[in-house]
Amino acid sequence: MEENQLSSRWEGYTDWRNKPALRGLHGGMLAASFVLAVEVLENLAYLANASNLVLYLSKYMHLSTSRSAITVTNFMGTAFLLALLGGFLSDAFLTTYHIYLISAVIEFLGLVILTAQARSHSLKPPPCDPANPNLACHEVAGAKAAMLFAGLYLVALGVGGIKGSLPSHGAEQFDESTPQGRKQRSTFFNYFVFSLSCGALIAVTLVVWVEDNKGWEWGFGISTLAILLSIPVFLSGSATYRNKIPDGSPLTTIFKVLVASILNNCVRSPSNAIVSMATSPSFPSQNNKVQAEGEEKDKGEDTKATEPIETPTKTLSFLNRAAMNKPFHSNLGCTVQQVEDVKVVLKIFPIFACTIILNCCLAQLSTFSVEQAATMNTKLGSLRIPPASLPVFPVIFIMILAPIYDHFILPFARKLTKSEMGISHLQRIGIGLFLSIVAMAVAALVEVKRKRVAFKSGLVDSESPLPITLFWIAFQYLFLGSADLFTLAGLLEFFFTEAPTSMRSLATSLSWASLAMGYYLSSVIVSIVNDVTSDSSHRPWLGGRNLNHNHLERFYWLMCVLSGVNFLHYLFWAHRYKYRLRAANK
Repeated sequence: MEENQLSSRWEGYTDWRNKPALRGLHGGMLAASFVLAVEVLENLAYLANASNLVLYLSKYMHLSTSRSAITVTNFMGTAFLLALLGGFLSDAFLTTYHIYLISAVIEFLGLVILTAQARSHSLKPPPCDPANPNLACHEVAGAKAAMLFAGLYLVALGVGGIKGSLPSHGAEQFDESTPQGRKQRSTFFNYFVFSLSCGALIAVTLVVWVEDNKGWEWGFGISTLAILLSIPVFLSGSATYRNKIPDGSPLTTIFKVLVASILNNCVRSPSNAIVSMATSPSFPSQNNKVQAEGEEKDKGEDTKATEPIETPTKTLSFLNRAAMNKPFHSNLGCTVQQVEDVKVVLKIFPIFACTIILNCCLAQLSTFSVEQAATMNTKLGSLRIPPASLPVFPVIFIMILAPIYDHFILPFARKLTKSEMGISHLQRIGIGLFLSIVAMAVAALVEVKRKRVAFKSGLVDSESPLPITLFWIAFQYLFLGSADLFTLAGLLEFFFTEAPTSMRSLATSLSWASLAMGYYLSSVIVSIVNDVTSDSSHRPWLGGRNLNHNHLERFYWLMCVLSGVNFLHYLFWAHRYKYRLRAANK
């Protein structure tokens, strides 16, 4: 009886009551479906304000255009970088289940503060008087500014915690020891991006319209209601979730291995042989190997994917001396498994770095592409399309492509290659990086065409719309939206699958950190380009107010070249990379 109970348990997982998770009762696509529904509400709450926040700051808080843009960039970048904190806490101390609930409450409190401030005139600076231009507008300051930034950064902290825990929580619901479980996990990541896009679609259409036409207190109110509703939706799946037990700080393991390898390399001794295997809290010891293998066979676990490593690999061999019989200090004793785990983390960093340029290209969708569209004919019949609503194009493309990829392209690739994955994670990321090159080339060609129309029609210095439809811009959105789908879903699954089990949430959070760094890098590149191209006889490429006199097409060509060099850099690292879980590829 006891053996049957043990074989029905998910090893290393508990339910929401902290009791052992059971097979057939916890986990699976049903549990993950609650996560997908929550992601729609969560991303709606975040993007509903982030996409239009610059207007609120400039119009109602009277910040300058540049400071409003910097504030929004810092807010979004901070939110995505804080995903690393959410991932770390999920791995080290609390489960992804608890981190999501705590983060959702924090985001809710931040949105309540912003809603209250938007509703009350006494909590905002006095409105400007258009009839009296000599009367200066007072920028938000003092306690009102403190209230604004407290609300914004509580939202950023909550968003970071959610981004760092929710994808991993959904992915943990699948049994990676079976082909069906791995295929379902791949489907989950595809539909996670789909759900993210569903929330974004509602945010940049309905909520933005409400903010512009009914008032910002209603826009913030919708976001507050959305994140509040996400909590009972998430809790309604509690009985189906399996929650991974935290293994302690992954940063401690990384730091210990790095320090031990450095010190042990400095103190070389013939007697300090590298150990074959030592007891690890996450893996069975050599003495209990036979018993552990028997238990895993009863549980149906994939021993090829989880069995401990007895001898260190030759890659990054300088780390191997961290696993020695006689370490430099007793507290620096490391197992071979810990050394190999740290090697995996170091090997995925080049892949992470190669995606930053792609996200730098994606940043152009909310800046220069919108400015391009503002000079073009925005009418569709009798309907006028606001340029700020252009982000709806990549969102719609992703929502169309995600099901097509999962239900048609991927099954076809599996039949063609006769492999379980069909298209590997690195191949998928590579497709996204290549599409970003095409997108930047298309963007440059569209800008050349737009400027040619401006000169031929004599509207170079006119504010009248050019006789060219803004749907030309849709081409670059198509390619960048496709690139985002391939890369983001591929990155999330790649980091989750390849990272050690004790570091999965933290590793998955690197996908969001790449997005933040891409936005920051975009600002840096624009500043460098303007500094380098400006002199006494020439204006900077992107410095003028009139887009027709700028050289945006040259900037796009520069991004195309940088993306091409980055793609070659990626191919170098992707070709050298060896997958951690070989069983997943069979």
